Amino acid sequence: MPDRRNLLLLVALLIAAAGTQLLVWWLQPPPKPNEMVGPPRSSYTLNDFTLYGLGEDGTPSFRLVAPYLARREGDDSLYVNAPKYTIFSDDGADWHGTSQYAWVSSDNSLVKLVGKVDMHRPAVGKVKAAEVHTSDATVWTQDKRMASSAPSVIKQTGSIMTGVGMKADLDTHTLELLSNFHGTFLPQSKKQ
Repeated sequence: MPDRRNLLLLVALLIAAAGTQLLVWWLQPPPKPNEMVGPPRSSYTLNDFTLYGLGEDGTPSFRLVAPYLARREGDDSLYVNAPKYTIFSDDGADWHGTSQYAWVSSDNSLVKLVGKVDMHRPAVGKVKAAEVHTSDATVWTQDKRMASSAPSVIKQTGSIMTGVGMKADLDTHTLELLSNFHGTFLPQSKKQ
């Protein structure tokens, strides 16, 4: 009889253990899915597009034309390859340029031009034509300002200036080199 009791006790313990395990599986919340599945994905991408960034007053402040754009989830900023852009000026002396890449903040107030940056402004009225060659520039589109800490070249009619670091006020047409300035100024012909 003791063997039979031990056997019944063992069977009862096995049934209780199995029931407990089933109860744990049933009451336990489901495992959370792995949130990181591969690299971050774009919210969307665009190919061969034109984008207009609007200012606070609703007027266009800049235009980007490029072969590829990706909008990232979470921060809603834009990543652009090989953009051609125009930064609009109130007096029509718009800046046109290219860079290797660009990043645009979600509110369109900040544009980072990454890699080689080449910009030009045609002569409009009393505003002289100008060129800027630099790299890694930041543009504040609402304030119409631009800056770079990289070596920069500014070409205007009759002058070529080089330096390290550059600031520009695109509305007042002021271009400033910050350090290590070198300039070449061509003589102006006298008008009679």
